[in-house]
Amino acid sequence: MKPLYLALDFPSGGQALSFIKEQGLEGVPVKVGMELFYKEGAEIVRVLKEQGHAIFLDLKLHDIPNTVQSAMKNLASLGVDVVNVHAAGGSEMIQAAKKGLLEGTRIGETPPLLLAVTQLTSTTESMLHEELGISLTLEETVVNYAKMAHRSGADGVVCSAHEVSAIRQALPDSFYLLCPGIRLKAGPHHDQKRVVTPSRARELGVDSIVVGRGITKADKPVEMYRLFSEEWTYVK
Repeated sequence: MKPLYLALDFPSGGQALSFIKEQGLEGVPVKVGMELFYKEGAEIVRVLKEQGHAIFLDLKLHDIPNTVQSAMKNLASLGVDVVNVHAAGGSEMIQAAKKGLLEGTRIGETPPLLLAVTQLTSTTESMLHEELGISLTLEETVVNYAKMAHRSGADGVVCSAHEVSAIRQALPDSFYLLCPGIRLKAGPHHDQKRVVTPSRARELGVDSIVVGRGITKADKPVEMYRLFSEEWTYVK
């Protein structure tokens, strides 16, 4: 299964849960990000799990290794499916995150996938060089982070689909690639700079995608979810 995670980027749990119910999207895979988690905490995760949702907990941890290890131990106890850190935190931090997940996972359960965020899909080449002071190209930077994440025990990375081919050439096919920045051909890009369509992501070998405003801000969200889902899973 290659999930499409619906990003629940809502100000409150009540709004997120109402949206799911009103649109008949009970049980679909969802992404819980900073906005919702910082408002509702672990309770929103528990409620969504009770309703049968697979959960990508998108908190992008980036701190000293000991803090990340302790945080991941707590997050693992929530039973989510996917968590992430910023690759820029380095190999020791990623290793600590993995250790925390294994420590916090209940006996008999599968640990969450640990993904490392390479570069945000809002990052541009000029931003990388002029603001972040990184001399490598965007693609080289992403592949470098992906290799380091793989060596450090991460299960995969979060990246733009634009870098998927280069990552696939450098790392095993089992390395998990999750891509945000997914838009329909005629849809708005919002603040995403590096976007692709669901079908293009599928062709490139992406393992899972995240879609938020393209669905939640649409005039007919359930119809838009269907369009994204059908294009993502289409088989000739």
